[in-house]
Amino acid sequence: MSSDFEVYEQDFGTLTAEITNKVGRIPKLSGDDKKCMVANVEKQMEEARELLEQMDLEVREIPLQSRGLFSTRMKSYKQELEKLDKDFKRSRIAYSDEVNLRNELLGDDGNTSEKQLIKLREERACLLDNTERLERSTRRLEAGYQLTVETEQIGQGILENLHHDKEKIQRARERLRETDTNLGKSSRVLTGMLRRIIQNRILMFILGAIILLTIVLAIYFAVTGH
Repeated sequence: MSSDFEVYEQDFGTLTAEITNKVGRIPKLSGDDKKCMVANVEKQMEEARELLEQMDLEVREIPLQSRGLFSTRMKSYKQELEKLDKDFKRSRIAYSDEVNLRNELLGDDGNTSEKQLIKLREERACLLDNTERLERSTRRLEAGYQLTVETEQIGQGILENLHHDKEKIQRARERLRETDTNLGKSSRVLTGMLRRIIQNRILMFILGAIILLTIVLAIYFAVTGH
């Protein structure tokens, strides 16, 4: 698995380097050249997102206890792609667009005032600011979702461990019951054996007493001559 992840990492690094280079060139272009470059970058951005999805799937296959390092790297790559996306959006409306917009507004007759151009700049800045806020909110939602997923995975792992512990306790309880049953049987057997030993000793004492009495009587009758 880790070898596949490393291959995706290398492809992602190469792709983002190309995107960075092209994003830096977009403001200097105009017309069809700029449209072509923008379309190319959009395609590569989509490829980069697909690579991140593949990498994320690979990370999910890693055991939970070994996932921390890869999750940190994934977070870094996502932040890098977000920054590239932001730079890309800015580059599409950068210097060359401002020059074109200025020419369109002022025109040949010069009837459009500089205030209109400033107003449009402010509106564009406000739009960029709103876009950045939306991106920050999206990142927070994604971070919250990721935290929820990780928490769910940790909770699932804890539940699985508790289930295994419960099974172990149940097996130990069954063994204790079996041991208790065996001890009861052994106790009954030992009690029976002890009872027999006592009975045998009593019989031996009785037999010994009878034999001793018989000897005494024999001696008595032999002495008395009866």
